[in-house]
Amino acid sequence: MADERTHHVPVMVGEVGALLEPARGGVFVDGTVGLGGHARMLLDDGADRLIGLDRDPDALQAARAALQRFGDRVTLVHADYRALGAVLDAQRVDVVDGIVLDLGVSSLQLDAGGRGFSFRRDEPLDMRMDQSQGATAAERLAAVDESELADVIYRFGEERKSRRVARAIVRAREDAPIERTGQLAAIVRRAVGGPWQRIDPATRTFQALRIWVNGELDGLDAALDGAVSRLRAAAGPGGGRLAVISFHSLEDRVIKHAFRGMASGDRPRVRLLTKRPIGAGAGEVAANPRARSAKLRGVERLAA
Repeated sequence: MADERTHHVPVMVGEVGALLEPARGGVFVDGTVGLGGHARMLLDDGADRLIGLDRDPDALQAARAALQRFGDRVTLVHADYRALGAVLDAQRVDVVDGIVLDLGVSSLQLDAGGRGFSFRRDEPLDMRMDQSQGATAAERLAAVDESELADVIYRFGEERKSRRVARAIVRAREDAPIERTGQLAAIVRRAVGGPWQRIDPATRTFQALRIWVNGELDGLDAALDGAVSRLRAAAGPGGGRLAVISFHSLEDRVIKHAFRGMASGDRPRVRLLTKRPIGAGAGEVAANPRARSAKLRGVERLAA
């Protein structure tokens, strides 16, 4: 674990820095602080203060160690980024100069054993980003009906064979509870059938269940609206900025429409910093294959 944390490299750190411009100074928020990579860049490059949020207590512990050298310039809070407004109120902070959200599952959650996010190891089927609350993936699979499960797999995983997969899962649980990642992956692979292509047949179903268990798309558009409302407003360049990294089309679609909506009309609230999403460069993808699907979008707050 120590080696993984030590060698963690945040996705598109240079691009995030270019959008947020921490050299301006001020208060910045990392709403998904993870292992502290983006937060460290913001502090090194000029942010006066960093407020970091994460729903995963393990991630906060890692971030605390990674950011220790910055002392009281850092405040870390166990909270979901969707609670940003309440966190800032508790910190007596009205507006901030920049916010970064790195959505989806973190390197720590994927690499650490026992979390159940990956089918590459046989382990308990948990999938919760915050293991202190909510039902596990195993508990949800034990209770969900076939129709709802098929809808979850299709909607969040974009799996064309969702009904076949859901049927196979429901039939399998009649024989034995589905409590481990290896069990579930084997069931899905058999249900999807056919030769393997570029990705494992279980990938889409695991993504769907993870999003479902953690409610990753629930209230995302409202959270983006709330984040923009806490950015410093400015009549020209110099307003607070929000940068969001997503890793699948469902998230990116919500972000795109939310940003475009806020940038349109007679009195736009933001200026688009990215008309199209920014992707990771070839060098970064080669060094970190997980960056391949990352998309970065950003906006700047305008005067009210």
